[in-house]
Amino acid sequence: MTRSWQITTVVDAARARIATARLAASYGVPALDRTRLTAALSSHLLQCLTKGGTWRLELDVTAEPAEEGLLHVRVTPSPDTGAAAAQSPWRMTVRCPEAADPAGAAVADDPTVLAEALLGADEDTALVLERLTEQEELVTFHREELHQTNQGVLALHAELDAAGRAQRDAFAAERKARTEAESARRRLMFLADASAVLTASLNHEEIVRRLPELLVPEYASSVDVWLFEGDEDRDRRAPHPAAAVLAARTGRPQYAADHPGGLPGVLDQPPSALDPGRPLLCVPLPTRRAPLGVLTLSPPGARWDPDDAVMLIELTRRASIAIDNARRFEHNRDIAETLQRALLTDLPATPGLTLAARYLPATHGLNIGGDWYDAFRQPDGSLITVIGDVTGHGLHAAVMMSQLRTALRAYAVDGGSPGQLLTRLHTFLHHLQPDLYATAVIARFRPGDPNLTWAAAGHPPPVLRTPDGQVRTLDAKPGAMLGIPLQQEIHDHTAPLAPGSTLALYTDGLVERRAQGIDPGIERLALALGSFRSADLDADLEDSADRILTPLLSDSERDDDVCLLLCHLAA
Repeated sequence: MTRSWQITTVVDAARARIATARLAASYGVPALDRTRLTAALSSHLLQCLTKGGTWRLELDVTAEPAEEGLLHVRVTPSPDTGAAAAQSPWRMTVRCPEAADPAGAAVADDPTVLAEALLGADEDTALVLERLTEQEELVTFHREELHQTNQGVLALHAELDAAGRAQRDAFAAERKARTEAESARRRLMFLADASAVLTASLNHEEIVRRLPELLVPEYASSVDVWLFEGDEDRDRRAPHPAAAVLAARTGRPQYAADHPGGLPGVLDQPPSALDPGRPLLCVPLPTRRAPLGVLTLSPPGARWDPDDAVMLIELTRRASIAIDNARRFEHNRDIAETLQRALLTDLPATPGLTLAARYLPATHGLNIGGDWYDAFRQPDGSLITVIGDVTGHGLHAAVMMSQLRTALRAYAVDGGSPGQLLTRLHTFLHHLQPDLYATAVIARFRPGDPNLTWAAAGHPPPVLRTPDGQVRTLDAKPGAMLGIPLQQEIHDHTAPLAPGSTLALYTDGLVERRAQGIDPGIERLALALGSFRSADLDADLEDSADRILTPLLSDSERDDDVCLLLCHLAA
């Protein structure tokens, strides 16, 4: 179905608009689409009237079976319109949900009809405005929701940013803490290792030599150790920085540089006049009495880390203790060695009997003073040879050894056999030093007597070589150790003594090894003594003593004194 109108005036345009609206309403076009259609048509018709001429409005409804219809609206210029005819037709299409009678679309030339149409258009416009209001309210609602969402997103972004910063700060703090912990662990390990190195030696010169080796180049570029030689002369051989002198006088660490050091417990001083461009850390070597000296260090870089400086001060304290202990040890060792060597007198010369003695102090620790030997004559012409070992080491053992030696010589003046002498020594030591013990073996050589008389108290047995090269251990039952809280009487033992025989007295340091015990060492001593010819022993007993010691001490740790006394009866 197609309908058309000729439009020349405004009234024609209004009547065509009304007809279009009624036709659209009769086909069930929704009010919103209908209003959109009539508004667009009115706007276009107004433009057409402005241009002038005659215009043609055509309405065409098409419908497919089982489908909605379509309302086509087209405005075209009449051929007599002139220049406007060149314009393209105006078209618009809306859907028609319902089928209707198009006869109601006619519009009479009646003002009432026009007024009703105008009012009907206002109803559609009011409906459009209502829908528009709803949409505006919906838009306002969604805008508010979007605003709230945006605020939430902004707050979330702010929280995420704050969380990210907090996480970065936590990571940075963790890295810093891990670095500091690793540095602290490294310092503690270095301090422990360096302390072990310094305390491993009892030679103060070696400790002083090792200090620069430990500190350069990681913790210092140079190290100078200034040890005071005496109270009257504190090393005048070379000038020392003023900060070092101040550290020696005050006993407090000093830092000399052209900038503050900021080191804990260290006083800042002006730069040294000896080397103004180099910072110096001067740390005294403290002891309970007075500083031993001053340790002067230069930093490996521009300056020290405060924690490194604290570690260096602690290491200096430990080095001072090690040096002080080493000096004390050396002092006591020198005293003990001097005392013991003074007590180990020359052996007496006896016709027909040759003596050779060897005493070797221990090379590890303060293990000197316990072993001793002696040989002297009794009033009846007998020769007493003795070798012993006082328990303990050091100066106290050396003093006790000297007292035993003196007491034995005093008791021997009144005569007495080896067993009687040892019994008297046992009583003497038990009353003199109840907590100190000793071992000893005494052998007596009497002119014209073909027998050797001997007695032992807790000591390794003598070894006797006969002229034919046979070696036997004189292991008859000995007495107990001297000084133990026990009354005892030590008995004498005898053994044949032919010309050309050799008797070996010794201490346990010669034959005892920690991993093997003492018996294998005694067997080795017997083999060594049996390997000599009688002519060699007659010719040079001193050389024979050295040749015995060399193989026996090849596997020794030398942690104990060694005494050997050889007694050779001429052939």
